[in-house]
Amino acid sequence: MKAQVLNNGITIPQLGIGGFAQSKENILDALETGYRLIDTAAQYGNEDAVGFAIKESGIDRKEIFLTTKLWTEDIRQGRTREAFFDSLKRLQTEYVDLYLIHWPAVGFEKAWVEMTRLYQEGYIRAVGVSNFHLHHLDELKKVSDIVPAVNQIESHPYFHNQELIDCCREREIAVEAWCPLGGAGGHLLEDKTLAALAEKYKKTAAQLVIRWHLQRGIILFPKSSHRERMQLNQQVFDFTLAEKDMEEIYKLDRRKRIGANPDNFNF
Repeated sequence: MKAQVLNNGITIPQLGIGGFAQSKENILDALETGYRLIDTAAQYGNEDAVGFAIKESGIDRKEIFLTTKLWTEDIRQGRTREAFFDSLKRLQTEYVDLYLIHWPAVGFEKAWVEMTRLYQEGYIRAVGVSNFHLHHLDELKKVSDIVPAVNQIESHPYFHNQELIDCCREREIAVEAWCPLGGAGGHLLEDKTLAALAEKYKKTAAQLVIRWHLQRGIILFPKSSHRERMQLNQQVFDFTLAEKDMEEIYKLDRRKRIGANPDNFNF
């Protein structure tokens, strides 16, 4: 499994498993098939399942890169520290590898300051954000010298979000993609261009898109609850997309989000 080094020197696997709506059994399957990056969140309601899966797997905790996130209501209520330790208890761990602000809710600047304290206290190995535009990142610079290690954003061939990705890279902020395969019901994997390229490379459309992300330098965690698909999604390191084919996938961009715009959300 390939890895990236974040701006504070710690290493993160480039390919992991998405924790949204995943059961303990799903997470166990992911760990048993070789995944070591798990992305979850307090809002997903399954941190306890993730914690039990890690315990039951028998894998050394140090081998697993565990991410969770601070929810919007906890930000608004000024409960950053309390919410973090609630997550830690559910996950049955003494630390998390990456803690993210889930969305830039009102009060995210104060939340960031408290998160950096937890980071400096050793409870978090890296701090970052999710769904942040550049102007949100600029606000963080006013309250802390600590640069987010990661910005987790929506990115897939129908909404590649490359301009924001490039700007994050200029600031030495790694980028993670959520919904990297276009999301449930999005029909991305049925796209004719992807089907033709998949045939060319003798891969599935999902493997093709995962490889596209990897070659862009993106960290991703495609969600799957099927063990066989989890295995297939890892079989992407034995081929390389030609530059012209990378560009063909970029051209699929429709500039249309699946999720909310970080400047306009109501949760």
